Amino acid sequence: MNLTSWNTPTASVASNHPWEAKSLPFSCYNIEMLPVQTTQPPTPKNIWQQLQKPFLILAPMEGVTNPVFRQVIAAAGRPQLFFTEFTNVSSFASPAGHTNALARLTITPTDPPIIAQIWGKNPAHFSTTASQLKKLGFAGIDLNFGCPDRNVIRAGGGAAMIKTPDLAIDCINRAKAATSLPISIKTRLGYTYTEEYQTWIPLLLQQNLAALTVHLRTRKEMSKVPAHYELISGLIKLRDQYSPATKLVINGDIKNRAAALALHQAYPEIDGFMIGRGVFENPYCFTDHQPTREELIKLFLLHLDLFDQAGDTRFDPLKHYFKIYINHFPGANNLRAKLMDCRSTTEVRQVLKSAYLI
Repeated sequence: MNLTSWNTPTASVASNHPWEAKSLPFSCYNIEMLPVQTTQPPTPKNIWQQLQKPFLILAPMEGVTNPVFRQVIAAAGRPQLFFTEFTNVSSFASPAGHTNALARLTITPTDPPIIAQIWGKNPAHFSTTASQLKKLGFAGIDLNFGCPDRNVIRAGGGAAMIKTPDLAIDCINRAKAATSLPISIKTRLGYTYTEEYQTWIPLLLQQNLAALTVHLRTRKEMSKVPAHYELISGLIKLRDQYSPATKLVINGDIKNRAAALALHQAYPEIDGFMIGRGVFENPYCFTDHQPTREELIKLFLLHLDLFDQAGDTRFDPLKHYFKIYINHFPGANNLRAKLMDCRSTTEVRQVLKSAYLI
């Protein structure tokens, strides 16, 4: 279903982008936030040039940053920019996969400005997909050259592009030629060794990208080692040397707004910061707010309601989010164990009610 047609209860949230913001009714959850953009604004020529640094972005995470969860984050306090989950260009270009691909590219009222992230290895399919994304309402297109997932690598996409630089450049050029939207890339330092960034990053920068997000680990490292902050200065020098106009975004072990601001103070040349797993520790991570248990429960109820309205019959994936809301208070572990046994949002609400949380 097209989620843009939802009549969803939506909290008013912080507006961190240049367009005028308006309030949305959300009194039933008693979540007090600042105004949010309620209507899709005209797409500027280059959204990346509209952002004031240091800007914050919710990292695209497969199975996490879907339309429902983005609305939850918007209610808590949105970043300046959202990304979709990544969409496979060959699925988008295929009659058999097109409908499912479009569902992944749903834009909800609280999303704009939002970037469509795409992946694959077929240059022609990058062209086909890129040509259609502006009319869907996206402000830009990001090419995923960094996903470390084994299945994505086996398919030749994500971080596998680091090992096929000629193919990567072809995909970039075909995407750029097919659209007027700004093209950005999210990647890693290298495939196996951190030293690879010294050749891989300049190659990308020479493609005149609107923005480049670098996850400060290699594909081999996954998330098993600390992010290589010691290489930030080298990345800045490469950006300044090869493409000063490209916005440089850093990703890796940045848990919240405070951590991003601290990094920006140390490296003021960085334009933006991407937060991923930090949302699991605090969904208000794009603000300075430390939520109370009551606020987290209200946010949980919003998540449940939005999930119901989306009409998704796959309940088990929703359980991945429970720890966000049920954590860091006495009895949280036992309560979460009960919630994991639930088979519907109705049962979840009943368990919360029995625990006197609603």
